[in-house]
Parts: sequence; structure tokens; C-alpha cells
Amino acid sequence: MGGICPRCGLPEELCICEDIAKEQQSVKVYLGKRRYGKTVTIVEGIESQDIDLNELAKTLKTKCASGGTVKDGKIELQGDHAKKVEEILTDMGFTVEVIH
Repeated sequence: MGGICPRCGLPEELCICEDIAKEQQSVKVYLGKRRYGKTVTIVEGIESQDIDLNELAKTLKTKCASGGTVKDGKIELQGDHAKKVEEILTDMGFTVEVIH
């Protein structure tokens, strides 16, 4: 049986801390260039103490069918996936801003 969440005071099964954290963050999605002219989609602005970046990166990589990594608090996906990432993050409850 789970305990009580120290932040919201609800039982851990009903904890809403992650949902609140998603709504409060302003996530930026933009494209960058890497070596040899390769395009990279960068997701920035997610606070790692509230949300597990590695788990989120794994989800994005799976849904975009691409490779990627977490570096310096940013998620980098190989290729141009800005539109798809925007849709996925919006469905997850994040406020997303795409920079062109």
C-alpha cells in the first residue's frame, strides 16, 4: 500500500504533482544543426526535478522512431520531428511553443 505524497498531501495513487508541473512549464521545441549538416530536434524548458527527462526522452524516441539523448537538461532527437513532438507533448499536458 502506498504512502502520502509530501507535496500535494494525496495518496501516491492519486498524486497530481506531475500534472501540475506539466501545466506550469513552458516547453520550447526547435531545430538545430549538428555535424555534417544533420538536423536535430531540441526540447528545452522541462524541469528535471519534477519530470523524469530520461523517461520522457524514451517516450519521444519511441513515438518518433528516432534516436536521441538527454544533454544539459535538454532532449535531443535525431531528425526533424518538431511537429510530431509538439503534438505528443501537448497530448501529455505540456504547454508547448515551437520556434522556427
